[in-house]
Amino acid sequence: MSMPNIPDVKPDINIDRDKAIDLLIASVAFEELALAHIVNAEAEKIQFVLGTLKESKHEPEEPPTLDELLEINEAVGRMLKKVIEKEIILSFMLEDAIELLKMKDEPQGGE
Repeated sequence: MSMPNIPDVKPDINIDRDKAIDLLIASVAFEELALAHIVNAEAEKIQFVLGTLKESKHEPEEPPTLDELLEINEAVGRMLKKVIEKEIILSFMLEDAIELLKMKDEPQGGE
């Protein structure tokens, strides 16, 4: 997975509501990208232990033991659980941002 091209974002404290919503959505996107890199790293960790990682020049002298496989599986499972927790939070953040966008488009009372 290649490194992301992250633009230089320097938010101004005195921004308007629309710009704040845009920055919120962009921050969710950047966090999603970071989580994708974590998931990819976990997959490569498993491939490395199994000796199937194509980019690796390291060949295991002997296959991993059952205990080693269970240990790596548990470690990857814990990390993926944390990723899922973060995904839930990001989903809430995105839903809130979408609600803010909808509120912007609705006519204000008394108009």
